[in-house]
Amino acid sequence: MTDRNIPLMINGRNYAWPKNPVVVVCIDGSEPAYIEEAIKAGRMPFAESIVKNGTDLRAHCVIPAFTNPNNMSIITGQPPAVHGICGNFFYDTENDAEVMMNDPRLMRTGTIFQSFFEAGAKITIITAKDKLRKMLGHGLDYSSGRAICFSSECADQTTAAEHGIDNAQSIVNRPIPSVYSAELSEFIFDAGVKLMERNKPDLMYLSTTDYIQHKHAPGSPVANDFYAMMDSYWAQLDAMGATVALTADHGMADMHNKEGDPDVVYLQPIMDDMLGAGAARVILPITDPYVVHHGALGGYATAYLPDGSDIEKICDDLEAIDGIEVALTNADACSRYQLPNDRVGDIVVISTANKAVGSQPDKHDLSGLTDPLRSHGGLSTQTVPLMVNRTVARLSADQQLRNFDIFSVALNNVA
Repeated sequence: MTDRNIPLMINGRNYAWPKNPVVVVCIDGSEPAYIEEAIKAGRMPFAESIVKNGTDLRAHCVIPAFTNPNNMSIITGQPPAVHGICGNFFYDTENDAEVMMNDPRLMRTGTIFQSFFEAGAKITIITAKDKLRKMLGHGLDYSSGRAICFSSECADQTTAAEHGIDNAQSIVNRPIPSVYSAELSEFIFDAGVKLMERNKPDLMYLSTTDYIQHKHAPGSPVANDFYAMMDSYWAQLDAMGATVALTADHGMADMHNKEGDPDVVYLQPIMDDMLGAGAARVILPITDPYVVHHGALGGYATAYLPDGSDIEKICDDLEAIDGIEVALTNADACSRYQLPNDRVGDIVVISTANKAVGSQPDKHDLSGLTDPLRSHGGLSTQTVPLMVNRTVARLSADQQLRNFDIFSVALNNVA
């Protein structure tokens, strides 16, 4: 029998056992202004109560500011240099293949959930899109009756053997939503509240989609409606006695010009001019199976260069281009942003605020952009909320919090 008075050491960090259920919410794409503006509009009374009586802090996310690396950092408590997931997408140099980073075999360490589960805890994980599910649930034994992990996208296809629950859709009275909808996230919260009431897991993780944030700015009516919806479910979890901790995988920023067209620095033609056509390979780690709402345009790119390239000079030349904030060698980028060297190109390029970086125009299908481009990836989308419905103690005043500190704060620092 595990002694719950003894913290667990997970990936080099200690985590206390929860005294009551702990719910960590990853609000995809939630720059702090979304919550701030919705509170000002009187739409988020529960979040307002956190600001007044709980903990309302700001943190930095992982760079690149994309979904997969940040979710993996949140659930491992470590940066990509440790867990290995450095984008939604990467170039596998060993196999000369461009690969989606959604396979648990690409993970280089276990998760907080796995360690607590192995020590006897009950775990519930609900995510919006199925792309993250297998990595989030890595190491869980669903035959135990103590682990549940599924996505809103495929909730009607779940089985006890693979997800810990048969037909998860049956626990909520709603249809399976489109992946491009606010309802995909509401499904998560509806199911989370019902499973908290039914199972009372020790740890629950709810990870949403950023469809709304890609299309609607903070304070807009649609955004405020979305945040009001989430607020109502968080209040229900709070009423059940849960510690509710909120953060985001990344922020969101306008990346369009005054006419409303995407404002993009296309990197491949620039590299072709420098090195010859096709000599460099540009990789956009924002790429995933769901790109309709951003056209695979974000604030971060990496590129592989031919042998013998003068990489330092190339970085200097790139930084002189309007719209490029940072161009770094592999060594400098991986040191600065705590990335795995072997999964990052020879250079890393980050665009300035309100600019996107792309490959080349014909590689981006922008037909689905029905609103001016809003996206993420770079330094301007690094700041995220870190909020808890409890007061916290023992945090250093000068500590730069990261979003992947959220489980440590919720488990170790709640007063």
